[in-house]
Amino acid sequence: MDDLFLRLSRSAFRQRFTLGPKECSYLNQKGVDVIKQHAADFIAQRLAPTEPRNDGKQTPMRGHPVFIAQHATATCCRGCLAKWHGIAAHRALSQHEQDYIVAVVMTWLKREIAQRGPTAQG
Repeated sequence: MDDLFLRLSRSAFRQRFTLGPKECSYLNQKGVDVIKQHAADFIAQRLAPTEPRNDGKQTPMRGHPVFIAQHATATCCRGCLAKWHGIAAHRALSQHEQDYIVAVVMTWLKREIAQRGPTAQG
């Protein structure tokens, strides 16, 4: 995953995503385990189907820590998954692929928390 995060760090678009105060507060309030479950649910509902509804527009740009992380890690739509992660579009995602996406999102969130210091940890 280090190579992925190195490539993402070179993208000005991906680098502009960061957790805001509301998202940090929500993450602190819910805790990492609950946020991980939210990530798994969002991925299963919004990305895993063969042809996701509103693909390319299904992930909001704010409002939940997972949404921010998805944009930061290029796991927001099937086009980005194909381009950045080599996960082909137009077929259902396997459980292994869904677990990988959740791991990428959670790694980004944990890195973001670590950069913000102990007050951002849940």
